[in-house]
Amino acid sequence: MSGDAALERLKREGRIVVVGASLAGLRAAETLREKGFAGSLTMIGDEPHEPYDRPPLSKQVLLGMATADRTALPRRLDIDAKWRLGVPAAGLDMKARRVRLADGDEVEYDRLLIATGVRARPWPKPEEGALDGVFVLRTRDDGAALERALAAGPGRVLVIGAGFTGSEIASACRERGLAVTVAERADAPLVGALGGVVGAVAAEMHRENGVDLRTGIMVTALEGDSSGRVRSAHLSDGTTLEAEVVVVSLGAQRNTEWLTGSGLGAGPRGIACDAGCRAFDIWGIVTDDIYVAGDVARSPHALFGYQFLSLEHWGNAVAQAETAAHNMLSESAERRPHVWVPAFWSSQFGVNIKSVGVPSMGTEIVITQGSRAERRFVGVYGYQGRVIGAVTFDQCRWLDFYEQQIEQTAPFPPPYSTVDRRPEGNRPLDADFPDPSVPTHGPTITLSGYSPADRRMKFTPAHN
Repeated sequence: MSGDAALERLKREGRIVVVGASLAGLRAAETLREKGFAGSLTMIGDEPHEPYDRPPLSKQVLLGMATADRTALPRRLDIDAKWRLGVPAAGLDMKARRVRLADGDEVEYDRLLIATGVRARPWPKPEEGALDGVFVLRTRDDGAALERALAAGPGRVLVIGAGFTGSEIASACRERGLAVTVAERADAPLVGALGGVVGAVAAEMHRENGVDLRTGIMVTALEGDSSGRVRSAHLSDGTTLEAEVVVVSLGAQRNTEWLTGSGLGAGPRGIACDAGCRAFDIWGIVTDDIYVAGDVARSPHALFGYQFLSLEHWGNAVAQAETAAHNMLSESAERRPHVWVPAFWSSQFGVNIKSVGVPSMGTEIVITQGSRAERRFVGVYGYQGRVIGAVTFDQCRWLDFYEQQIEQTAPFPPPYSTVDRRPEGNRPLDADFPDPSVPTHGPTITLSGYSPADRRMKFTPAHN
């Protein structure tokens, strides 16, 4: 057998391990099988459940319209995999090509796909976060537990953080008729993702729907009673708020700690990879046998100045997983880049919010269709004279058009004078994004250059 034939056989057979029984992990496994991979396939997941859909957890599940155990992802085909569920990965030996599991077992691979995603950022004081009645929302079990707490009819719910997830939770509480307070350290909801101009509209939506929205404020402590149940929260303005349920919605942390010391280019911002999803080691050298996909990936994007983007998007996870799977089975000339245009959607207070591009890169915004006062509008973001992103409130019919403008690096502000009436005029406004050094809750896109300062780990070879 020739060398080329042997390599082709290894690619089509061999051993592939997917760490992360997630949306990205499942779609990658399905794509591998669809493209003819006939070898051994192992799926490793830290949760006891097979892959499920997360967006319904903060929407239909919290409203009691669906149960958390009915959110399993549909299967395109039988992936014929060995499942290792409920046991997280605990380490990686790149030289020996082995994934170490938390139970001490090891799984060997020829190619590895990492799709470990993110987890909810916990309350920073563990003893307070452990109080009965304090929740985060990320997993299926989180959704089921929080829904039970809301169904019990608490006197007041406190949501800490007004990003997308926190805002959706507040919306669900109001739809259930529950009193809810939202505490956000920024000046308005959603400012980290969409800026202050749009954040002001989101703030009005909260208040008009009966949310006790408190901005520019922090929760400094949670207090429980003698039975260990949360009863109140202390705020930075000196006030105390009684609450029977507290939901901590402080954004996400990428699941990369298990890779510490492995030599892979992984850290708090994600796992660095090239546009073809191949992971970098800590020296910036691309690997040929380790790939990354989904929320944990951090890759350069040609449309956005080759900035390294970490995207917490459903569609990105699917598209990147399919690209990674394709490239895992392909020769270099047949590999393709992952150039999906970021897109996101949210439903809150009866309004559908959708975005494309990277609004948080924008320095200016112009309202091109509709009006903010009517809660039906399109906001287009500009950066250095080009369209960089767009957001719609109940105006999603325009989204495809602006996606094309982003792909074409169209000029900003848009020159169109007849697309729609412009009651707010043509003048761009400062998009009013907060200082990046000030944390805001619930971003969907993290921007980061790939500089030597990002490498803060010491390379310790596994074998001498």
